[in-house]
Amino acid sequence: MSHKKTANFLALGLGLSLWSPLVFISRGATEPAPVQPLIAQLEKDVPYVPTPQSVVDAMLKLAKVSQNDVLMDLGSGDGRIVITAAQTFKVKRAIGIEIDPNLVAESRANAEKAGLTDRVQFVEGNIFTTDFGEATVITMYLLPDINIRLRPQLLRLRPGTRIVSHAFDMGAWKPDQVQEIEGRTIYLWIVPETIPPNLR
Repeated sequence: MSHKKTANFLALGLGLSLWSPLVFISRGATEPAPVQPLIAQLEKDVPYVPTPQSVVDAMLKLAKVSQNDVLMDLGSGDGRIVITAAQTFKVKRAIGIEIDPNLVAESRANAEKAGLTDRVQFVEGNIFTTDFGEATVITMYLLPDINIRLRPQLLRLRPGTRIVSHAFDMGAWKPDQVQEIEGRTIYLWIVPETIPPNLR
């Protein structure tokens, strides 16, 4: 997964809120900053760091992924989560969303080598403008600030949808489970029937 990031990302994630108000000073005080293009650029600028295969396996096990699931991987990198979900966990369908066209091409080649092109799909796109509605499982390895920005989108998914994040949580939305694997932390949330007042 690109699903992404090293310890340096903590500093980057914490710094986004300080940096972003300064970016558009030259646009004038009365003109609102274009939030979505900023998010897309930040997402594109995040370096790709693959999730170790052992962590990929643990994430999918934590979500209890099965052949009845449709999985979406946000920031899918070289496609390893999507491919593992289809190959090992036999999901009905697995989709990777990735903003880097080179990684999308690499993922598609990896899926073809694995003989999985009938059940996996890799889409070049922005996770903030993607419809996650068909997913029963979401996986991600993003930055802390991006997780928080995605939270409203994720909370609108069907109740019971499972969301697994490598390394970073979602702030006030407390995880249902937390697991340590080889010194790394993975988080599981299950979308509730009713959104708690503090998250609305």
